[in-house]
Formats: sequence, structure tokens, C-alpha cells
Amino acid sequence: MATASVRITVYVIAVAFVLAYGITGTYVLGKAGDFNGFNPKSNGIITAAYFTITTISTVGYGDITPSTQIAKIFIITLILGGLGVFFSAAVTISGEFLTGRIETLSGRIGRAESKLFGDHVVLIGTNTTNLYLAERLKENKERFIIITSDKVKADKLRYNNNYMSYVADATSDTDMQRFQLDKARSIVIDVKDSSRTIYVLLVAKELAKDKSIIVIAPSEEAERHIRSLHVTSSIVNPSFIAASEISKNLFKK
Repeated sequence: MATASVRITVYVIAVAFVLAYGITGTYVLGKAGDFNGFNPKSNGIITAAYFTITTISTVGYGDITPSTQIAKIFIITLILGGLGVFFSAAVTISGEFLTGRIETLSGRIGRAESKLFGDHVVLIGTNTTNLYLAERLKENKERFIIITSDKVKADKLRYNNNYMSYVADATSDTDMQRFQLDKARSIVIDVKDSSRTIYVLLVAKELAKDKSIIVIAPSEEAERHIRSLHVTSSIVNPSFIAASEISKNLFKK
């Protein structure tokens, strides 16, 4: 996939080509003689540039008009090609600029918020248990952060719920170092995939040192594997707990 700088360079070249095509064509067709395709004739570079820009921008003041078939065909190709290239370039370049601004702003916010880290609860993953925990922590005015690999979900949690949510690969030491897990009060891991849960746990344990880590086991098999590692303070299997509570009610006499 092309990088942002390559895409922008391509569109800048395309815009330059369209402008050169328009100015050159207008200049040649606007000469006196058999090639005089405009009325009044356009025989200067400035006039050709003026006509090209007003044509592509669809302003079209009407002070210069085509007088031959070839001039009309030229204007049609200029409008179609020019509009397509300029529209695509505007969307791409503005999109890259806004994305860059947003990412820069997010980085600044992240650095400012990182100063608040310390005795905070770290929720890794956005499964049901962690989302419920986030609600309770917010109600009790506790400091916490949510880490997810899903940017869309992170944005929703940040802007809809006003949570301190971040996008990161929880299996990456480099990504997780910035969240200062060694200063956290507690860490709760709640991700869907069993194997990923184990990888996240190993990274968290390495960075968090002796801090409390609670793992939400997505399955009995995952629970067995996690227990065999002997690296966590506590394992919770919500499915087992729910089944136990339901069975108590079912078998009540």
C-alpha cells in the first residue's frame, strides 16, 4: 500500500499535468490562423492560465468561448480530467492532513494523560466484563484506562463515555511500556481469544512486576492453560460463575 507522501506526490504531479495540458492546449488553440479555436482569440500564457483555471473550477465567466469543434472537445476533456484529478487530490491531501492533525493531537493528549498514571486500574481488552468494570469504576470516580486494539471502539469509548481509552497491541512490550503497568493498582485482562489472552498476560506480567493481575478466562481450556503458567494473582471464569448461579436457582427446593 502506498504511503501518504507517495499518494500526495502522485496527485501533485497529476494536478500539474492537468494544468500544463490546459494552459498549453488553450495557448495553441487560441492562436490566430487555422488554430484559432476561441472567441476572442487567446494568444497569451496568462490568458491561457486564466481560462484553464476558470474552466476547471467551473466558474466559466463566458468571456472566452470555444468557436471550433476541436476547441469544444478540448474543453470537455479538460473539464472531465481536471475535475476528477482536482477532486481526488483535494480529498486525499485534506484527508492526510486531518489524519495527521488528529494523530498528533491524540499523541499530545496521551502524553498529558500519562502524567496521571499511578495507582490506576488498567483494563486490557473491551469484552463485556471490562466494559461493566469501566462503568463501575467511573461511578466510583476511580482512575482507570482502557487499552484495545480496535481504534473505532477506542474512539467511541473516549468520546461517548469519556473514558481514557487507548489503541495498542497488548502483546507488544513496546506498545505497553507507555502505560506504566508497574505503577498500576491492578490490571484486568479481558480479551476474546484464548491464545491472545496468554500472550497479553505474559507481557503484562513482565512489565507490571509484582502488581495484581486479574485474568478473565474466555473458556475452561484457557483457564487451565493460564493456571499452568503460575504468573497471575487471580483468574475469573464468568461463564462458570454464571452457570453456578443459575444452577443454584434451578435446583432450589
